Amino acid sequence: MGKRIDVSDLNIYYGSFNAVADVAMTIEPRAVTALIGPSGCGKSTFLRTLNRMHEVVPGAYAEGKVVMDGVDLYGPGVDPVAVRRHVGMVFQRPNPFPTMSIKENVLAGVKLNNKRIAKSDAEDLVEASLTGANLWNEVKDRLDKPGSSLSGGQQQRLCIARAIAVKPSVLLMDEPCSALDPISTLAIEDLIHELKDDYTIVIVTHNMQQAARVSDKTGFFNIEGTGKPGRLIEMDDTRVMFSSPAKKETEDYISGRFG
Repeated sequence: MGKRIDVSDLNIYYGSFNAVADVAMTIEPRAVTALIGPSGCGKSTFLRTLNRMHEVVPGAYAEGKVVMDGVDLYGPGVDPVAVRRHVGMVFQRPNPFPTMSIKENVLAGVKLNNKRIAKSDAEDLVEASLTGANLWNEVKDRLDKPGSSLSGGQQQRLCIARAIAVKPSVLLMDEPCSALDPISTLAIEDLIHELKDDYTIVIVTHNMQQAARVSDKTGFFNIEGTGKPGRLIEMDDTRVMFSSPAKKETEDYISGRFG
C-alpha cells in the first residue's frame, strides 16, 4: 500500500494543444501532495494523467514518464484499466451510482474488475471500506438504501469507500470538498489524514487553507496566458511553500496578490 510516483518530462495534449508542459515531480508514498494554482492551469489535467483517465477524452494523450514501483504507467503493453485499479480517483462532485444501494456502490469497482467475491467476503469488504471512509456507523443499518439517499458529505465518503474497496495504492482527489459544506469538508480532511497511513494521496484544491491543513508537500501550477501550457512552477514541503516559497509568482498566488 502507498507507492511512490516519479514523473519526468511529462507533456499532456488535447489533440495538438499542449495543455501541460514539462512536469517533473516526485510524489512521496504515504503522504498527501496538494496541487494548487489558478483555474485552467492544468492541475486537474495533470492529476488525471496519474491514472490514465486523461486519455479517456478523445484526442487526448500524454508523453513522458510516470513511474510507480519501477513500472512506467505509459510504457508499452501497460493496460490503462490495470493502472486505474492501483490508482483510484475521487471526483469533485460526489457521484454514487444512483440506482445502486450503498452496499452495491461500495462493491461496484470490485465487480467491474470481474472479481468474483463470496457473500461473506463481500460483507467484510463493505464493512472494512465504509469503516475506512468513516461512514460505517452512519449507514450500517441501511446498506440496502440507495447511495443517493445520503447527504452530500456522506455521498463523497461513499465514493471514497468505493475507491478504497479495490485496494489501490494511490488515491487521487480532484477538489473533493468543493461541493461540500464546512462540516463535511472537515470530515473529509480528517479522513485524508487517516488514509495517508495506507495510501499515497494527491489532492487538487482551490482552497489554500485546505492545502496548508492536509498536505505534506504542495505543488504550484501556473499558466502564462490563454493558449499557453500550464507548468509546475515549484514544489516543496507545504510549510516551506506557505512560509517562504522560492518563486515570487508562488508567493503572489498564495498571498492573494494574483491576477
